[in-house]
Parts: sequence; C-alpha cells; structure tokens
Amino acid sequence: MSDRLTGRLFQGMKLAAYGAAYFFAAGAFMSYWPVWLRDRGVTDTEIGTLFMSRQIVTVIATLSVGWIVHRLGGPRGVIVALGIGAIVMMVAYQFSYSFLAIFIVTMIWGFLWSPPMPLYDGVLVTETKKHGLDYARVRMWSSVAFIFGTFLAGIAVDRYGPPWVLYVGMASIVLLAPFALLLPATPPRAATTGHDHAPFRVAELLRQPPFLLFLLACGLCQASHSVLYSFGTLTWRGAGIDDVTISALWAESVAIEIVLMLFGGWLLARLGVCGLIALGLTAGLVRWTAMAFTTELWALVLLQALHSCTFAACHLGAMAFLQRALPTHGAAIGQSLYYALGTGATQAVVYQFSGILYSDYGQRAFLGMTVVSALGMCALLLLARTWNGGLLVGSSEAKGPSLRSG
Repeated sequence: MSDRLTGRLFQGMKLAAYGAAYFFAAGAFMSYWPVWLRDRGVTDTEIGTLFMSRQIVTVIATLSVGWIVHRLGGPRGVIVALGIGAIVMMVAYQFSYSFLAIFIVTMIWGFLWSPPMPLYDGVLVTETKKHGLDYARVRMWSSVAFIFGTFLAGIAVDRYGPPWVLYVGMASIVLLAPFALLLPATPPRAATTGHDHAPFRVAELLRQPPFLLFLLACGLCQASHSVLYSFGTLTWRGAGIDDVTISALWAESVAIEIVLMLFGGWLLARLGVCGLIALGLTAGLVRWTAMAFTTELWALVLLQALHSCTFAACHLGAMAFLQRALPTHGAAIGQSLYYALGTGATQAVVYQFSGILYSDYGQRAFLGMTVVSALGMCALLLLARTWNGGLLVGSSEAKGPSLRSG
C-alpha cells in the first residue's frame, strides 16, 4: 500500500470517527426515544410538541452557531464544546420525570445536539474534496454506526426496559468531544487559496430563488419522515411486533441506505442533483401511503428499504447542490442554513402536525406525509426550472461536478 493511499485511508478514518459516534447515539434515540417518553408518561400530543419545540430550538441554534463559525472560521472547537454539553444533558434526562422537566432538558438538548451535524457535514464535504475522497463512502460509516446503535437499543429495551435507551446513547456521546479533536483545525476557507471566490452575505444567498426552492424541496422530503420518527416504533409495538424485530426494521432501512451511499457518485452522475432529490420524494409518495395501511412484517421490510431513497438519495442530492451552488468558504453557513431552515424549520411545523394527526387518526397519519412529499415535488420541479447548475453566490465559475473529487 503506497504512502499516499495510506494517508488517504487514515484521513478518511479520522473524518468518519465523529460521524460514527454521533449516529450511534442517533440510532438509539431516533428509534426508541418515543418509547422512553411513553415510559415517563408523556402523551402522543406531548411527544409531537416535544419534537416540534426541539426543532424550533434547532433552527435558532443551528443558525446562530453556523453564523459564528462562518465569521470565525474553523468549527472544531465549537463541536468539542457542544459534545461536552451533550454529556451533561444526558445526565439531566436521568432525573427528569415530569413533562415540564423533560421539556426544559429537551430544549437545551436541541441547542447542543443539532448544530454539530451541519458543521460536521460542511467539514466532510470540504475535506473529502480536498483529499480526493468519496463523501458518500466516508459518510456511510455514520450509517453503519446508526445500525449498531439501533440494534443495541432494541436489545437493551427488550431485555431491560425503556430506561436503557439513554444508557446506550451515552456510550457513544462520551466519545463526541474526543473524536471531534480528530477533525481538521484549519478553517475550511483556508483550503480555497488560489480560487477567486468572492465573500458573500447570508442575505444575498437567501435572496436567490433556487436556494429557497432547494431548502423547501429537501426540507419537505426530510420532514416527511416525521410520523415515522415520532410514532413508527410505537405503531409497530402496538401491532404486536417485538422490540428486537423493530430494531431490525430500523437497522435494515439504514443498511440499504449504505448500499445507495456506495453507489452515490454513480447515481449522481446519471441522475443529477435534482434527479436524486426527485428519487427521494417519489419514494416518499409510495412509502408513506403504504405505511398508512399496513403493519404486516413482510410489507414493512419492503417499505423500510425505501429509506435509501427517502433519506439517503435526498441527502446526497442536497450535499451535491450545496457543493455546486456555494463557494467552498461558504460550506459552514450553507450547511447551517440547510439544516436550520430546510430540515429544521420545516420539521418543526410537520412534527407538530404529525402529533395532532397521530393523536386523532393513528396510523393513517402517514397519509399526511404523502401530502408533504407531494408538496416537496412541486418545489423541486420549480428548482429544476430555475437553477442552471452553477454557483449562486461568490465567483461566477462553477466548481466541482460531483461529490467525488479525484
């Protein structure tokens, strides 16, 4: 193995470590946090309120932290500090039993937990391009970790009860700060020397119709998962499916997602940015409509496989859009705007909507997510008509044809 190849492999491992720790915990929480909430006496409507309120805090936190990093440069120190704060909030959850206490901790948790991901993705997009790595193949290790987190949480809940959701998540949360130190300390903009990317203001970007349509299309695609994330596990438990099988269903969805990640560059080259996002939205129309009417295990296995499209294809399309539409030094603020206004603000509305729908209609609430996917498709069609595939701000020269560089 050549020194150059060894160096690229080592760089890829360092970049993947933080994402793996983050998504191990995310796998445990996304699958079983509603079960933990139910165990603490939280109602379905209150669950929707918690998800919505956390998303509102997420919008504020992600924009604020993203702006700070955009002004200061390197995000590593901020990510380390937020990781330390996350440990404190995990301990606080252990002593929260009333809805008010859980609500307060969840708001603080939302401020600490959400901003690191857009910062990390911004570093990942920039560094994989810089070192000739495939973004999708580095990012897929986050999906692998998500699978392990989901499986372990399912087994722990099945054997020891809902309180173990927090213990499983804590196992990787304590690694966030140390693994963040492996990320590059150099600000992403330092890698752009030699290119004439003019600085830009956030307001300038938000005045671009293609960027707003991108936020809406991808935001609605990701927000269409709201009923699944909030009530999927509860629905399947109510249908008599055991926790180990439920964890296998969650793990399967991400395992198929990994397969798509492996072929992400190939798909992007053939479908293009809008084509990848369209794949996610089209799959959503099928997935959510079917989930409204069945809890048969064989059907859920097939429908969970569509997560590779509804999440992964849309996410890869979004990352490709940001890489093409923004100069490199705008990665941090671009990611923050996407996560805050695109997925964050949109999900805040849809999560509350989902809680109300599920409280009134149960499983049929998935049909509301079909409508959300359809609205996202309308926004995407307008994006395809208004964006020429190049930079929206900064230099007029288009950079980088794909997520893969080198």
